[in-house]
Amino acid sequence: MDEYIERYGAERIWAATVVLLAVGVTLAALLFPQRVYVDIIWQYFWGPVVADAHGWSCIAWAGGEQVHCNNAPADAGPTAAPGYTLVSYSGYIPTLILFVIGILFVIRRLEIERYRAGFFALFPFMLFGGALRTVEDANVAAYRETGELAIQLPWSGFMISPLIYFTVAFIAFVAVAGSVSLERNGYVSGYEYPLVTVGATALAVTLGWLGYLAATTEYVSFHPLIATIVLTAATVSTAIIWIGITRFAPDLNRGTGLMGIVIIWAHAIDGFANQLMLDWSHVWNLGYSPKHPVNEAIVNVTGSFLPASVTEVTGAAWPFALVKLAAPVFIIWVFNEEIFEENPRFAILMMITVVAVGLGPGTRDMLRATFGI
Repeated sequence: MDEYIERYGAERIWAATVVLLAVGVTLAALLFPQRVYVDIIWQYFWGPVVADAHGWSCIAWAGGEQVHCNNAPADAGPTAAPGYTLVSYSGYIPTLILFVIGILFVIRRLEIERYRAGFFALFPFMLFGGALRTVEDANVAAYRETGELAIQLPWSGFMISPLIYFTVAFIAFVAVAGSVSLERNGYVSGYEYPLVTVGATALAVTLGWLGYLAATTEYVSFHPLIATIVLTAATVSTAIIWIGITRFAPDLNRGTGLMGIVIIWAHAIDGFANQLMLDWSHVWNLGYSPKHPVNEAIVNVTGSFLPASVTEVTGAAWPFALVKLAAPVFIIWVFNEEIFEENPRFAILMMITVVAVGLGPGTRDMLRATFGI
């Protein structure tokens, strides 16, 4: 394998692999539509997205009509449900690995040097991802209210997990490439300035659309106190943890530096948004249930250990918030100075991923509750 890499180059081998896989899957789907497209691609990959787009728990193929399982005939063929399976994981994980490798190649080609500046400039894009997913939640609410999707498929599918990760990453990639070009041609003093501007603009437009829906429709409302509580709790807890680290364990954050604040805050948003909604959504007459196995497991364990008289006062989801505060501290400790010195490109990419994993779902949960979706 090393001989092939040395002869042809890693980038060419990566590009050839992507092309061969894409062509192979496409040809297989065209030659064997039932066995490949319907029984595999639709059932495990696209069907779950279509079901999620309509807010259905189950969708049937039904000769290509794709209807709710309750309305499907007996011979409707394969069915699908929102979420992931072992089959879908076996497709998404290799795709994600190829995608990340491609990003590393692009970053190397762009010869970006100020990686930490790029990390902070990409922060609005991570918030944008959660806000964009909330737009899709509003799309589902529109379908329930009117029977029509405000944003039609397949476009709405690109705002649903896992496709939304590729959507946001692609938008960010275009913004990075364009910003670096502006810097190289002398239009700006640093690529981070136009990059953060693009991300902030995308976020503002998305939030503006949600605000417009709240003002003009019945299926979207507005509860600003929810966002206020989550943002305040996350910010205060992050400040306390960071002050504790700098005073009692300053070596802990020598690798990440100020990026550690963003990492802790991102996961604090996720923790407190989930805790508030799982335990106290009834205050705003919002129905909310755990959407992730970890949340559900923690709530069940807490409820089994603590008596009902206690959980009625404290709730059962607060341990999840504690976990989301402890996990980023561990990550900051793991990513020490040595990792950043040996491979800064990879380290920063991992930091971006860590923040996105916490801030994306956390922002979505907070905004979904804030807009009553």
